[in-house]
Amino acid sequence: MWYNGLLDLSVMQLILVTLGITHVTIVSVTLYLHRHSAHNSLDLHPVLAHFFRFWLWLTTAQNTKEWTAIHRKHHAKCETEDDPHSPVVLGIRKVLLEGAELYAEAATPETLERYGQRTPKDWIERNLYSRYKMAGIVLMAAINLLLFGVNGIWIWAVQMMWIPVWAAGVVNGIGHFIGYRNFECADNARNISPLGILIGGEELHNNHHTYPNSSKLSRRWFEVDIGWGYIRLFQLFGLAKPKGYRPIAHYVPGKREVDVETVQAIANNRFDIMRQYRKRVMEPTLRQQREMLDTAIRNRYRKLKGLLSRDVSLIKPKEQMQLESLLETNPVLRQIYDKSHELQALWRARGVKPQEKLQALVEWCREAEASGIRHLEEFAAHLRAYSLRPVA
Repeated sequence: MWYNGLLDLSVMQLILVTLGITHVTIVSVTLYLHRHSAHNSLDLHPVLAHFFRFWLWLTTAQNTKEWTAIHRKHHAKCETEDDPHSPVVLGIRKVLLEGAELYAEAATPETLERYGQRTPKDWIERNLYSRYKMAGIVLMAAINLLLFGVNGIWIWAVQMMWIPVWAAGVVNGIGHFIGYRNFECADNARNISPLGILIGGEELHNNHHTYPNSSKLSRRWFEVDIGWGYIRLFQLFGLAKPKGYRPIAHYVPGKREVDVETVQAIANNRFDIMRQYRKRVMEPTLRQQREMLDTAIRNRYRKLKGLLSRDVSLIKPKEQMQLESLLETNPVLRQIYDKSHELQALWRARGVKPQEKLQALVEWCREAEASGIRHLEEFAAHLRAYSLRPVA
């Protein structure tokens, strides 16, 4: 029948087709707009890059320069008043329900000029994709009606809602509100796994904000980055080349001497180093000391455990007071907390010569190994074994 369109599909077939075409859209966003354009962590073959650009014109009315500029500004101004879509500043409800509107509001000429560099300026971008942004989604509606008949209306509606809901709402909203954190980056980004099939790996938001220039978003064995799977597939055919996904730090078993390469390695891998510090030093030491804490503090054990490793900028004044009450009553916890900040000071220092940083790390390891705290002593020995990854 004419009202079923040229393909005349069953209901189940229509649902599968809808999931398939929306999946192409999310892959286009995560590979082309996000990893390739905004962060330059992925090189794409011009033909593949243009396919993604064309598909996004059809399904989102979003051009490359606008999306790239707004996302770069989000990283540069994360969770400040200038962040285009921060739930910390604007509230989770607004970002969830009005994510697409926030993108539109943020696309000012000043933002595009400052953050939209190195995006397409070719003839088709100037004369079609940017000039007639809405023409793409109108064309998509016509194609849907032709292929699927009246069912093309709801399929088109799902296509139009897919990115505003999942990317603009869920990733930008929930991804800065609830979830787990592998790394203590200086913002509230969180991982909301396991939604990878729907969001293409973008749900691993804490990993991304920690290593924004990595083309691979997964960091732990149970995390699934669907986008990375596509990158590897395209790489087999010479259509993609990932960059920045391998850590610079290289662990050399048996290495005992701290050298300049040790300093460079742990500085470049600092977030993972501090994650290891939390797992190897803070958590086991706190478990040992738990019974020595007074009852009031022991009842807040789980929350205080998180505060020990949280970035200082993310700790609220009331939480800071609770943390201080813990540290004041336990010299061992005070020592491992102070040593963590001393270690971080090594890579935060600016204008310091490499040899001075080397001497500071040597002194840090010496003091840690003489602390009498077993977990801290073992971690110092662990740090000594780091070097830079050999050039292949």
